[in-house]
Amino acid sequence: MTKLTWLSHGGWMIENDNHRLLIDPFLTDNPAALTSADQLKDVDHILISHGHFDHVADAASIAIENNATIVAIYEIAEWFAKTQSVQSTVGMNIGGQLELPWGSVKMTPAFHSSQLPDGSYGGEPAGFVVTIDGTRIYFACDTALFGDMKLYADNVDIAVLPIGDLFTMGIEDSVTATKLINAKKVLPAHYGTWPPIAQDANHWADQIRNETNADPVVLEVGESISF
Repeated sequence: MTKLTWLSHGGWMIENDNHRLLIDPFLTDNPAALTSADQLKDVDHILISHGHFDHVADAASIAIENNATIVAIYEIAEWFAKTQSVQSTVGMNIGGQLELPWGSVKMTPAFHSSQLPDGSYGGEPAGFVVTIDGTRIYFACDTALFGDMKLYADNVDIAVLPIGDLFTMGIEDSVTATKLINAKKVLPAHYGTWPPIAQDANHWADQIRNETNADPVVLEVGESISF
């Protein structure tokens, strides 16, 4: 059985009997987080979508502690290797696919910005389609709505979409995205961490039910779904 857990904000953990991977872990200085970085053990890979502090803050410490590999766009992978003492990184780029022991990850476009905490250029922002144990999961990550989502994520089993608005798409655009990609299940992310991105996830879920064919799943921080 494979499990997807919301760590809060844009952070997620996927785990099965043999592997554990993280997406954008942001725990330290995160007022919504219930888990600390040093509690995450046996991590194999960490996927980083872009360079903003709320997506890279804990990646280096977790990678070093677990001897995990960071997978990110080339510029961010190089930054972790050269400035953060991370020993194992894989740089890739938009449209590329990487085969890994647990499955695969395809890097998709995202419409956002990307600057690393020290001001370095963070390359292009990205999302991911992760395939693990026969299930395709689309992590849109920090992005606006855009039509090419359908080219990369059509008919995915699970979509994880931001709903916080202001810095990413909001509720209405996430509903449109859900219809566009024909996701079977959809989970909200990147909301509720701070007041500017507060949202009513139950209202979002009602709109998903009323306007799409997808099954909305609203998790509390630390909760999981299994597949």
